[in-house]
Amino acid sequence: MNGLVLLDKPQGLTSFTAASIMKRAYGTKRVGHTGTLDPLATGVLPVLVGRATRLCSYILESDKRYVAGVKLGITTDTLDITGKVLTETTPNVTKEQLLDTLEKFKGAISQVPPMYSAIRVEGKHLYDIAREGGEVERAAREVTIHKLELLDFNENEFTIDVTCSKGTYIRTLADDIGKALGVGAAMTSLRRIETAGFKIEDCTDPDIVKLDPEKYILPPQLAVAQFNDVYITEKQGARFMCGGELSLDRLHLPQNPTEILKVFANNEFLGLGFIDRESASLKVKCIIKED
Repeated sequence: MNGLVLLDKPQGLTSFTAASIMKRAYGTKRVGHTGTLDPLATGVLPVLVGRATRLCSYILESDKRYVAGVKLGITTDTLDITGKVLTETTPNVTKEQLLDTLEKFKGAISQVPPMYSAIRVEGKHLYDIAREGGEVERAAREVTIHKLELLDFNENEFTIDVTCSKGTYIRTLADDIGKALGVGAAMTSLRRIETAGFKIEDCTDPDIVKLDPEKYILPPQLAVAQFNDVYITEKQGARFMCGGELSLDRLHLPQNPTEILKVFANNEFLGLGFIDRESASLKVKCIIKED
């Protein structure tokens, strides 16, 4: 089967393990998750099955939305509550101070990725280096915080609703907020409630999915809903499936189409094509339909 499965990843489960459960459920080695969630985190984890795994990188480009819990007055080596405590203080932060500080983190900001992350340096994951007691210099990255809303504040703990660009580390955001307040902070919980347009209410626990896998697999084209559709003839479809390019003047394109298009023939999703203006043709990006 080729398609998309929307998981609600439970706490304590790694994204890799969640994908492994899907491999066994669908009887295939070709399974890929999009947008890793830490074991502490829960929520939306899109998983692609079969040839649909070729679409993984297009989901990774999307914005994400989280609800996160943060504790003031503590810092850890992992920037969340699961790590080794580095410092502890008694915070004296008012709600007004917190709100003023949150305002500073809206829009384009600079973040240094945490050592406990899956980023690779010279072929090695940063978290492996950190577990061995090492630390390497990490270049700051620009990310965008589209929305940062305070949901709850109770003495030294608060909850935020964050919509952000890809590559944003909420643990780092929590740590940076704590630094700005001068008291330190660590993330206590994280729930991803939306990514790539998929919402938490559309997701299912992996243990439930594996009981009836066919019930929960969705058409692969839903994973790339951000791209326009183009419908081609059966003959054009055969050419496209063989890697051939199609002349734009023979296609019925939507007005101001996206550069990448979902390609259909006989109402079947063939894969993705991209518009090459120089040659005035639609070229193959990836094929999803089985030969």
